[in-house]
Amino acid sequence: MAYTLLIKASAQRELVNLPNADRHLVENRIAALADNPRPNGCKPLRGNRFKGLYRIRSGDYRIIYQVQNSELIVLVVKVGNRKDVYD
Repeated sequence: MAYTLLIKASAQRELVNLPNADRHLVENRIAALADNPRPNGCKPLRGNRFKGLYRIRSGDYRIIYQVQNSELIVLVVKVGNRKDVYD
């Protein structure tokens, strides 16, 4: 069962601003979430601010997303460098 991928406008802008080589790797990781929204290495984030969100790594970049199982949707909330993405 494939999930529908949605990317917030702010996350799309962050994705476009990545260097080309890194952007392609991150885009591939995001595309793979449609088939498996909880791949090996994904981690649920903790804290009130991040409740219900997951993260996966792609090199020095992190993809923060939410899985809505009832509607089969993966919503990408934020994409950024690991040092800045949790701010």
